[in-house]
Amino acid sequence: MFELLLCSIFTILPDYLVRRYVQGKRIGKEITLFSVWYELRYGITACAILTLSLITVIFYFHPSTTNVTSFFRTVTILPEKGGRVVEVYVKNDDNVNAGDPLFRLDNRVEREAVAMAEQRIAEIRAQMDVARADIAVAEGNVEQARGAYNQVRDELKVKADLLARGTNAVSRREVERLEVSLTTRQGGLNAAEASLNVIKTKLDSLLPAQLANAQASLRSAEADLSKTVVRAGVKGNIQQFALQVGDFVSPILRPAGILIPEKDAETVFLAGFNQISTQVVKRGVITEVSCASLPFEIIPMVITDVQPVIAAGQFRPSDQLLDITERAKPGTFLVKMMPLYPETIANVPLGSKCAGNAYTSTHEKLESPDIGMGEWLFLHMVQTVGVVHALLLRVQALLLPIQTLVLTGH
Repeated sequence: MFELLLCSIFTILPDYLVRRYVQGKRIGKEITLFSVWYELRYGITACAILTLSLITVIFYFHPSTTNVTSFFRTVTILPEKGGRVVEVYVKNDDNVNAGDPLFRLDNRVEREAVAMAEQRIAEIRAQMDVARADIAVAEGNVEQARGAYNQVRDELKVKADLLARGTNAVSRREVERLEVSLTTRQGGLNAAEASLNVIKTKLDSLLPAQLANAQASLRSAEADLSKTVVRAGVKGNIQQFALQVGDFVSPILRPAGILIPEKDAETVFLAGFNQISTQVVKRGVITEVSCASLPFEIIPMVITDVQPVIAAGQFRPSDQLLDITERAKPGTFLVKMMPLYPETIANVPLGSKCAGNAYTSTHEKLESPDIGMGEWLFLHMVQTVGVVHALLLRVQALLLPIQTLVLTGH
């Protein structure tokens, strides 16, 4: 309607002035309700053409959308494994910090696993103490075997020397007996040293490995025990939390509630524009939005990113062939916007429904020295008609409370 009134000033009004003051035709006489369509046919036709052209230029170079929302993330409160609730630490609508406990599951099995792991560690440490005592015994056996071996060896050396000198004090049979005894004592010494090495190997390698394995089992059991206490992963607000002692929760079948993380320092608004505006809406374009949760306010924003694909064309393999007629509805292309002044959205709740305009800027092209007169006029016109769309957004912001509260009765 505003575009029609604006265009009529430059078309219908001049046509009427010519009819009235040049041709002398008056309203109610020569120009009546039945003849006005003929008398002002040139102005009406020009007004219709100019209005359609103006609307086309405005909505193409300064596109608008009613699909603007500040999305926010929610975190489902889930345990890592199912269990029955035995204690609840928070209530619905509580604010929690990262790491705060929310509720605890039955942990009798996990506590028993921790106790068994601790007992296993104590058992291995006791075995290590016993092995140290066994080392002392084995070292004593080695010394005893070595002493017996040295005694026989020295005796054999003396008697073999006497026998070599040809004395009758020692017989060959006695020397042979000592040689056999020396071999036996050598075997006993080797066995004692081998036994000592076995105990040392057990103490230095086997038992430490078993101890490390038992400690790993203890850490695993303690980790499983800690999982029975479900904690908040991020700072936020608890919602839809109706958990009671005795309830069974599961990561697959039943969540416990929803955690809404604290509002980020930089709030991003997502907007979906019509595909025909793809060549106009680019990164860096200035936009304005008006949100239902903050009436009478216009929030200036800037487009920070444009999604390179349109969601309506996404494809995922399945057991059915793709029928393109199922994708007949064209999708919108997504852009990300951020407020130029963060304080302007302080009172806008996350998830608010908003409407917005994007404004094409032609300043860079107008500063080019090679621009022609026709293009210069057209670019100035594009910049000028943006004011019309900005005015329409402000009118919508003014009428939104009336439309919502009075006309629709919501």
